[in-house]
Amino acid sequence: MRLQKHQIAMADLSSAEPLPPGSTIGILGGGQLGRMLALAAAELGLRVHIYAPEETSPAAEVAGNATRAAYEDEAALIAFADAVDVVTYEFENVPGETARILSEHAPVRPGPKALAISQDRLDEKNFLNGLGIATAPFAQVDTLDDLISALAKLGTPAVLKTRRFGYDGKGQVKIDDPSEAAAAFDAIAGAPAILEGFMPFEKEVSVIAARALDGTSAAYDVGENVHRDHILHTTTIPAALDASVAEEARTIAARIAHGLDYVGVIGVEFFVLTNGDKRQLCVNEFAPRVHNSGHWTSDACTVSQFEQHIRAIAGWPLGNPSRHSDAVMTNLIGAEADEWITHASMPHCAVHLYGKREARPGRKMGHVTKLNSGFTKPE
Repeated sequence: MRLQKHQIAMADLSSAEPLPPGSTIGILGGGQLGRMLALAAAELGLRVHIYAPEETSPAAEVAGNATRAAYEDEAALIAFADAVDVVTYEFENVPGETARILSEHAPVRPGPKALAISQDRLDEKNFLNGLGIATAPFAQVDTLDDLISALAKLGTPAVLKTRRFGYDGKGQVKIDDPSEAAAAFDAIAGAPAILEGFMPFEKEVSVIAARALDGTSAAYDVGENVHRDHILHTTTIPAALDASVAEEARTIAARIAHGLDYVGVIGVEFFVLTNGDKRQLCVNEFAPRVHNSGHWTSDACTVSQFEQHIRAIAGWPLGNPSRHSDAVMTNLIGAEADEWITHASMPHCAVHLYGKREARPGRKMGHVTKLNSGFTKPE
């Protein structure tokens, strides 16, 4: 069995047969995204095996099997890979060596290329620019002198970001004046970084797209995002954009997926800039996984982003991404989840709680999606 899966992993993906119901999806990571992927897989008759180091996790609670082991435990990784038919992940900071070991024993989707590029902001920006996709102006920063030079080039305000391991505002420092360079560099502990020119954006939007084994792609409608304390607060569907700009965003997301030879769901975040009467798009970053700003799809679409991801990595046809309702998704952060009974009492409101035992400030505990009474016919 190992040889057969290894041959599939190394072969042309488009030639792989769809995984039939009863097959097992291996998911790295035990958080809420893994939980929602596991639930979606179960609805398609697929089994799920979670691999995570935590003693308990939201994903393991709803999965048929779970392995508790470190991501560096080679023996445990091989045993896990041999027990599943395909491996995916619910977070992008999977160690590169972990992905390599797994890929020698089972198909890993999305593949190592997308994982590696997304883990390094410098590589990500260079990749996007190589596709002709606009990003914020940026400069590589390895030393304090590099930062001083970059500030002279890009000006202020600017944002210093670690190249790796930053999310929800972590590993980022805004610089309003060049005199703040040393303090900003100390704040990231001198880690390899990039400096980004500050973008005077009108709004932030995102696109959830998917690419199948055969190269076909599909994209959901554009969502408009509002952040609070650097954490996504709400996503409103549809975003207040001209139809042409929204279509351009979906097209860019598909170009990124194709450029990565991607399999699965990808989240692409954009800044919307104002240029006179026109709106221009600038990619902020992409995430090689299902995305917080796509949670609304579970309630406003026939096929959610989670089912779409499972379909893609299992070699199934992609589902229709059209929505049947407009929606507003709101994250429940920390103690906000304590108000679950209030949300559950509201009409046209879907409540999703992640089963986390402890509510901490800044921790995502769940989300709610409010639907309107409208209906958008599928194209």
